[in-house]
Amino acid sequence: MPAQILDGKSIAAKIQEEIGEQLVDFIENNCFTPCLAAVLVGNDPASDVYVRNKQRACERVGITSQLHRLDEDATEEDVLSLISKLNKNPDVHGILVQLPLPKEISTVRILDAIHPFKDVDAFHPENVGRIAQDRPRFLPCTPHGIQQLLDRYDIPIRGKHVVIVGRSEIVGKPLAALFVARESTRGPQAANATVTICHSHTENLAEITRTADILVAAIGQPQFITAEMVKPGAAVVDVGINRTPTGLVGDVDFEAVLEVAGYLTPVPGGVGPLTVTMLLNNTLKAAAYAI
Repeated sequence: MPAQILDGKSIAAKIQEEIGEQLVDFIENNCFTPCLAAVLVGNDPASDVYVRNKQRACERVGITSQLHRLDEDATEEDVLSLISKLNKNPDVHGILVQLPLPKEISTVRILDAIHPFKDVDAFHPENVGRIAQDRPRFLPCTPHGIQQLLDRYDIPIRGKHVVIVGRSEIVGKPLAALFVARESTRGPQAANATVTICHSHTENLAEITRTADILVAAIGQPQFITAEMVKPGAAVVDVGINRTPTGLVGDVDFEAVLEVAGYLTPVPGGVGPLTVTMLLNNTLKAAAYAI
């Protein structure tokens, strides 16, 4: 029997509805509207799409959005100067720098410059450290979205073996922290997992992935996870978005894994909508810190 498809769009729509309701109460009680400022450097078409999607999501729930676009020849100091202004602007509550940045600009230096209370991507080292200590200010958007998606489909997490293929600072490492934590925004049942992180130096990868109750693919390699790497009945979460001559594909061989897994996220329409939604959630939280 084919796997059940985990519809990220429908779950995202439900959460955005919840955020919209919270936002109405927030504005009534505080007399201002949360604002997200996006910084876009250069003319990368994919980045344009991502930023536009985030602006539309803000509009749907009632969050104000700003777009600050810098030319592709902008210097690192130009970006830092803009971030400094946004940090000081009391009407801006969340700051998002769209990645990737031009190679001449230090991503680490730029992300470190964002004020921790406006760091709605949860990339600042202070916020990363708080996550590691189980006292987060903001939760990273994609990992939090994955946690929300699985729990809202009633997929067991507590006590289960989660295998994450990929150790990025954006997905792999923070997702592991969320899954091993004692608590979550959904309760203890969405945390308390046993987690294994695999990467390019992992030996006998397929043997490890076949032990996973929940398998997360986040490596940026098209259709890397094959049916032979999946435990029958496992929940498989595909974080990858790879542009190929035949269109967008994930890190999972979708058609093959569909016949083995118990649950499977599509690409597109799986994790992506949840990432944007958790950004809105963080922006509302950031505005609360400004009170």
